[in-house]
Amino acid sequence: MADPFRVRITVRGYELDTQGHLNQAVYLQYGEHARWECLRAAGISQERLIASGVGAVALEVTVRYLRELRGADEVDVSCGFRWGEGKTFQIDQDYARPDGTPVATLTGVGGLLDLSARRLVANPRERFRELASDPGPLNL
Repeated sequence: MADPFRVRITVRGYELDTQGHLNQAVYLQYGEHARWECLRAAGISQERLIASGVGAVALEVTVRYLRELRGADEVDVSCGFRWGEGKTFQIDQDYARPDGTPVATLTGVGGLLDLSARRLVANPRERFRELASDPGPLNL
């Protein structure tokens, strides 16, 4: 398997909590940013998804915090899709300093919602494959 997609983010001062480290909720935002950037790298924008009648949904997310991040720190957030059978897929994300020091992990379960029927698409892997101009970042 190829190395997972990664995006580098610089921690901004307004994202810090009262102890001076990155607020726990912002880790979720960084994870979501990396997921959308991964989709964009595959040629799938939010507009393209919606125009095709589907939307990406997060069904479950677990974050494990390992080390703190402070203002102006940089963090690389990966995004790896794991495909199985059925209506859902798994996402694995690692947060690491540029030197490779682990900061956090995020694991999640996602799906594609049919925007008309309001139900999960039966085979999200195939739908993503159809929409992607470059399936590599999605591990397809």
